[in-house]
Amino acid sequence: MAAARNGASDTSRSADGPAHVERLIAGLSVLDIEVLDRWGTQLYETLSRGARLLAAGNGGSAAEAQHLTAELVGRFGRDRQPFSALALHADSSSVTAIANDYSYAKVFARQVEAHGRAGDVLILLSASGNSPNVLAAAEAARARAMTVWALTGPRPNRLADLCDEAVAATGDTPVIQELHLTAVHLICESFERALAAVDAAAQHPAVPDSPPAAADGAVPTPAPASGVPVVIQRRPLSRGRPRPPRRHGSASRILVVGDTLLDRDVSGRTERLSPEAPVPVVDSMTTSTRPGGAGLAAVFAARLGKEVTLMTALADDADGHDLRRLLEVAGVQVIDLGLAGATPVKTRIRTGNRSLLMLDEAPVPGAVLRPVPAEARLLAGETDAVVVADYGRNMTAAASVRDLLGEAAARVPVVWDPHPRGSEPVPGVRVATPNTREAAHAVQSISGSRLGADVDRARELLRRWPVAGIAVTLGHRGAALVEDPELPPLVIPAAWDGSPGEDTCGAGDYFAVKAAALLADGALLSEAVAGAVAAATAYVVAGGPRILDTASHPATTSPVDGLDFARRVRAEGGLVVATGGCFDLLHPGHVALLEQARMIGDCLIVCLNSDESVARLKGPSRPVVSLPDRALVLQALQSVDAVAVFDEDTPLRLLDELRPDIFVKGGDYSNTAIPEAALVRSWGGQVVTVPYLDGRSTTSLITRAVNGLAL
Repeated sequence: MAAARNGASDTSRSADGPAHVERLIAGLSVLDIEVLDRWGTQLYETLSRGARLLAAGNGGSAAEAQHLTAELVGRFGRDRQPFSALALHADSSSVTAIANDYSYAKVFARQVEAHGRAGDVLILLSASGNSPNVLAAAEAARARAMTVWALTGPRPNRLADLCDEAVAATGDTPVIQELHLTAVHLICESFERALAAVDAAAQHPAVPDSPPAAADGAVPTPAPASGVPVVIQRRPLSRGRPRPPRRHGSASRILVVGDTLLDRDVSGRTERLSPEAPVPVVDSMTTSTRPGGAGLAAVFAARLGKEVTLMTALADDADGHDLRRLLEVAGVQVIDLGLAGATPVKTRIRTGNRSLLMLDEAPVPGAVLRPVPAEARLLAGETDAVVVADYGRNMTAAASVRDLLGEAAARVPVVWDPHPRGSEPVPGVRVATPNTREAAHAVQSISGSRLGADVDRARELLRRWPVAGIAVTLGHRGAALVEDPELPPLVIPAAWDGSPGEDTCGAGDYFAVKAAALLADGALLSEAVAGAVAAATAYVVAGGPRILDTASHPATTSPVDGLDFARRVRAEGGLVVATGGCFDLLHPGHVALLEQARMIGDCLIVCLNSDESVARLKGPSRPVVSLPDRALVLQALQSVDAVAVFDEDTPLRLLDELRPDIFVKGGDYSNTAIPEAALVRSWGGQVVTVPYLDGRSTTSLITRAVNGLAL
């Protein structure tokens, strides 16, 4: 500036400077800030669900793409978790390698095909909006069901036309690039504002007006003052227009879409063969009915404590009326599109908990009569996750239904349970969940029944279908999740031996619903699939669809459920065992305690300290592992049948509800007064200790980790 004031040689440059600033101000005045703000919020919602951002541009725009991704992986204005964001390579080795083999126009498209997944976001920056390599990247992303945004120069331009949305800047190239940098910062500002809103909601939750029902798979903890269970949940904001976060402890909202059947079980005794033919005679028969197909999935979601809407097509006949009544009794709201023809009915003839025969009534699918109504679209817009239960009876083939599912997939997690006669998933689905038979039907070019063949089919389906992941359910072997065809699969074994007497009817629906519920609460896809395997296994072991005849739930987690569980065990003459503790950083001492406690009786219920309780007992730096994760780890142990949470310093109130026959403490309490002993003895119970593995403790683990010593 001094040189400009003292000499004439910089006169032209000083004259250009104000003009450049004026052009920049003019460009800022028309920059679409509202769209950029919405992009930032939407980007947070998308990345927080496990998706990623890709960004690319040429020249100066390449630097701005790198700037954007660096702010998300690193930090922009506040310290927070890193998010997955990748600037497509512009280094010489990548550019020359791709350009040499595929042409320069494919330099970004090739990378999009390698890294992009359905549901990811691609942001392209181009001052001209006509660069061939950027246009090719947009086309590649759209083919993979990605969301594509662009920062461009003045309209009209080809890039803006190719993308889902574009923000156009005005001015010459230097001004446009500076405006794009400003746009990047505005996106980051909005991104971190959305993150801060979620953090604030989590730290200062609203108090429920009435006691919420604890959801299976969530972790309830009694409030200190009232003893009302509160559900600890994680959930990202919805994609699209912002809405107030769900009230802390309230149930997430699940939309189930698909074909509903009427399931009828005719059960009896079989003690002889017919004299007329070598077939068993079934007598002393009883008949029970329940919703099947998508209807069963909706009932499962309601039993998990969710607010459930079922979009289906019901026939106007007696069986259809029975279905509607059964769904309403289960607490399911129904959007009925109408079904031409008769209600499909599946009748199982059963004896000794085994199916002898299945009868299929109305095997020819009827047509869906009505399109999705406008009010249903509004209701669907408020859901937190969608389950598609396709039973190959035309529901998912209806154009209006597919349009609604496509809109939902762009906003919330969609879990698609396919059928061999059904429709392919819509673009943007989070995960498709075929079983081994369905995957083999879809990919007939791959033969074999081993895990390798199942994984290869999942990889092929991921290439064919516009989904972010394929989880092939493997029955008693668990599930295999593939999110990238080039990476190793995630295999989650099931804690079930595949006993032939187990009733697996509905296990696939339970798996899909549980996965959707966990995704709605903010779980990663890998976490959701693991939780779904555990829940579906517990469902089968607990009796399959027979659990709908009782108040029971598999995978018990709340004090109320624990009470029901204890009552059922006692009713069968079993011995109820309980133990308690923080179980922070689970170690071999904990495992030994739990295994020995379970061997004493017929079930083991773990009374688990809440995070607040642990902090009071152990200090403000504890727990190291949060309550949901501690409960999840405990539930994964074969020795643990149920987990119940308490907020006090001791589990006295909870034990008074559970009334276990035996309360177990570790051997380190053998010479110590046990606070719970008098209470347990008051109903005739006993307090016992079991051998303790010396030298194992959470405190010592933490100390060794802090000091860099081997654990």
